[in-house]
Parts: sequence; structure tokens; C-alpha cells
Amino acid sequence: MSRIVYVLNGPNLNLLGKRQPAIYGYETLADVEADCRRVAQELNLEIAFHQSNAEYQIIDWIHEARERAAGIVINPAAFTHTSVAILDALNTCEFPIIEVHISNVHRREAFRHHSYVSTVASGVIAGFGTQGYPLALQRLARLIDQSQN
Repeated sequence: MSRIVYVLNGPNLNLLGKRQPAIYGYETLADVEADCRRVAQELNLEIAFHQSNAEYQIIDWIHEARERAAGIVINPAAFTHTSVAILDALNTCEFPIIEVHISNVHRREAFRHHSYVSTVASGVIAGFGTQGYPLALQRLARLIDQSQN
């Protein structure tokens, strides 16, 4: 069975470490990817790591993951609050999905409190900084292992 996990990142996360470091910190997306790859290796997972500012690209990766992956870790960024299309794509997946947010979205503007993605996610991690990604991978590995037993 597949142990491939797609780690998908939405708009503006390419600017991680440069954009609003008081909220998002100084680690770059390359740092996050390196950390995910290290943790994935420890968990016997393979990572497909992607970022896009284009909604359609994230949807295409979700469609690809449906055929190849055992799970998705997704930080949809601003698409969290706006994209029914990403929700619809995620609804076609028959494996665990973990939603990650670097900041605690519930301590921010009211519009950030609603997530379309949360309705399909197996779990949500918010407010742990970039440490949320390895935590999501650890949880996903456990869910994958449970589904294989």
C-alpha cells in the first residue's frame, strides 16, 4: 500500500519567512520542506511537497493524490476561507486529510475563523508555527498504519 503523502501549500506561503514574520515566523518554505522530508523518512513516508498561488493547481494536485497517495497534509492558506472548489476536490479523497495553519487562525480576524477544509479534514493543527507540519505527518502516519491493519 502507498505511503506517499502530499503536502500542499496555498497562496503566499512561497513568501514564508519574509511575509509578516511576527505572525508566520522566519522559517522559509524550503525549511518546512526539509523538516517534512526528515520526519517523513523517520516515519517511512514518501513526500510530494508542493506550493501554488493558483487554486486550480492545488485542485490538480489533490486529483493526482487521489490516485497515488495515502493521505494529504494541506495548508490552504487564504483558500481555507474561500474555496468550495478545493473542498469539493478533497471530498473525492478516501484517505485521511490533515489541515495545518501556522498561525492560530482563531486569534485573528473573524473571517479566518471559518474553514471549508475543516469539514473534510481528519484533524486540524493551528497555532503551532511550522512545527504543525511534522505533527501532521506524525498523525497521518498513525492513521495510515491503522488503516493497513
